[in-house]
Amino acid sequence: MDLYIIMGGMILVLTPVICWLFTRQQSEHRVPFKSWFSEFKQKRYYLHALGYVVIIGWKAMTDKLNEPMKHRTGHWTEWVYGLEGELTKWIQDAFRNDWLTDFLNFHYLFIYLFLIYVTTVYYAFSGDRDMTDKVTMNYLLIYAIAIPYYLFFNVEVTSSWIPGMEALLYHDGSYTGFYASHDPLDNAVPSLHIAIPFGILMLNYLHVKEQGGTLREWRHWRYHVFVLVNTVLFMFSVLYLGIHWFIDIPLGLIVGAIGALFIHYLQPRIRNDYGPMFKGVSQEKVRRHFLVEGVVVLLLLTSVLMAVNYQEEHADERISFQLGQGDTTLEILQPIDAGSHVTSNITNLNEIGTMGVVVIVVEASVPAMDLGFIDWEHLVELGEHHTVAPQTTLSLNITTPNVYHYIAMNYDLNESYESELHVRVLSDYGDDKMLQAVALSLPSMWITGFVLFRLYRLKKEGRSWIDSTPSYVWAESSGLDEEA
Repeated sequence: MDLYIIMGGMILVLTPVICWLFTRQQSEHRVPFKSWFSEFKQKRYYLHALGYVVIIGWKAMTDKLNEPMKHRTGHWTEWVYGLEGELTKWIQDAFRNDWLTDFLNFHYLFIYLFLIYVTTVYYAFSGDRDMTDKVTMNYLLIYAIAIPYYLFFNVEVTSSWIPGMEALLYHDGSYTGFYASHDPLDNAVPSLHIAIPFGILMLNYLHVKEQGGTLREWRHWRYHVFVLVNTVLFMFSVLYLGIHWFIDIPLGLIVGAIGALFIHYLQPRIRNDYGPMFKGVSQEKVRRHFLVEGVVVLLLLTSVLMAVNYQEEHADERISFQLGQGDTTLEILQPIDAGSHVTSNITNLNEIGTMGVVVIVVEASVPAMDLGFIDWEHLVELGEHHTVAPQTTLSLNITTPNVYHYIAMNYDLNESYESELHVRVLSDYGDDKMLQAVALSLPSMWITGFVLFRLYRLKKEGRSWIDSTPSYVWAESSGLDEEA
């Protein structure tokens, strides 16, 4: 509850400060207080508020699928680790200090959430209807685009795979419950901390360039720089805090770019800037879109099913976590309904060296997270402790409903042990969520197909890739050019 109070207080205090600060040079555009209600109604900003409600529900549905699907979808961490090695650990080791950890922890959580919210309010307060539309859709649609990558191309976070790398976000008891339930560090690709702010930056660029201006001359230039600085900070923090791999940054940029282009092309139609939303939409155009974008969807869906099939065939070879000596890592079990259960099989794959396992409700673990590290000895006292011998499996049956659980795993410091501990964790929630996951992924696949087809058509017509006018306008403008 404390984190929600802090977040609410920060919104109340910082929102007017940010809006006032970045509109000092454009005070004539500010929406007067007495006009707020009419502006909200006239420009249909109530739909923007509804959009934020929708994404909360959409995210909740997706989160309920992520863990139950893992026993089928597996993960691709070993491939990424083979490509990158321990570069992110070098970043953490090189810059590690308590002050920086506290600052980036705060920035990763609060500034990210605040930035998403305040950007919409800022553009609305400064009287920019189009950008208010676009940055609101940015959050909703970029998350939607990322869904199939989260569900079907899972990559464990760096602190769960690189021996000796620590999950610094969890080294603070005040944050641990929030992260477990909202950002459980169980999937790294792509980074939405990069995709969403980059989507804002790209929307700014597309909007300004289409109008024939430059970002530096734009009235929102200072706010653009504010978002840019925070995006660069996110790039560093996701590496330093033990969350993302380097590859997650360019992948996040790609997801952000796809979302920004889709929003840029769609928003003029939604606002009826060129007539009714479906003006110029003929049966022939619908068939063409259905064919081309349908092919893209089928190709992406095929790649998803092939990935799942590969992971299922190699389930017996799967390594879920790698721990160095003295490391502790966490597997999070999401809440289950009363009468349900989760069966978790934790296997020590090593030939030498025992593994400690503690099962504990997340809220009960807070005292063991308050010293700037995960206090394993304290965790053992608080939870249900087990020891797993080499080449053996511990089977757990979790039945407590409506709470998050940690399965904490620790590899003792012992000179006779192997330098790394390989662990396999398979949690069966007793429910096949594949059909739901595919259904939630289809919008992402279609959006990708739409953007690719739009870029192809723009190039074919000799038009700029930033052109957001509906395609039926192209023929009209071409006719005018010929007459001139």
